Amino acid sequence: MRFARIASAFAGALIAVSLGAPAASAEETAPAAPVDYVALGDSYASGTGIGDYDPDSGSCLRSPGAYPELWAAANEVSSFTFAACSGAVTDDVVANQLGGLDADTDLVSISIGGNDAGFVEVITTCTILGTAGCRDAAAEANAYIQTELPAQLDATYAAIRSAAPNSSVVVLGYPRLFHPTGACILSQASRALLNDTADLLADVTAARAGAAGFTYADVRTQFDGHGVCASTPWINSIAWPINESFHPNAVGHAQAYLPAFSSVAPSSTAVLAAG
Repeated sequence: MRFARIASAFAGALIAVSLGAPAASAEETAPAAPVDYVALGDSYASGTGIGDYDPDSGSCLRSPGAYPELWAAANEVSSFTFAACSGAVTDDVVANQLGGLDADTDLVSISIGGNDAGFVEVITTCTILGTAGCRDAAAEANAYIQTELPAQLDATYAAIRSAAPNSSVVVLGYPRLFHPTGACILSQASRALLNDTADLLADVTAARAGAAGFTYADVRTQFDGHGVCASTPWINSIAWPINESFHPNAVGHAQAYLPAFSSVAPSSTAVLAAG
């Protein structure tokens, strides 16, 4: 079937040439209109962990190396509002981050839910109390993700849709934080518990995004082999300042989050093929 499609396309091209029809090049392709883009969410969207923060962002720790900034720089945007803020939970998005949305907004991205589930606190417990304490903390987070978080995500997504009724909304998930094998600051058992919680968070978030009519971008595959304690980690281990710990670094945003977002975002014309 693939050969038949190729042959058909080739025949069509020959007919067009014989009739004198001009061949369209990549440079001649009509560009899409620039997009109005708004980036929402928590530290995984703001770029905490990269460093080099915009001084005007204050405690929100927004970095020019974060995936929303990288996407906006690589695409033609008519406006870009970077509202993501380190430490944000779902209520913060609704209360503080929706001001840039309106009926003209074309594209919205959001990463949210990890702080609601207390994922940072779970990692801290696992680091300090070992596998036994980690198991209890992960179980508590898992229960929250299954019972409390869905309604919080639903309310947040509904608020976004209400504020930006004509937009495409992309929900980006979280990676598995830890490389599963080899020497590490955590035992293999603790790493497995945390990665299982990350998988549960991804499943719940994807389901609620789908229910809202949004697109979910899963970043777990992109980060595979590059978690904390891997030979080439794209996620920080314990770092200083401490709030940069267990967050994607610049490579994680550029090589994992950005491709995942770009693969589903309705781009404008950022880079036209130039031969």
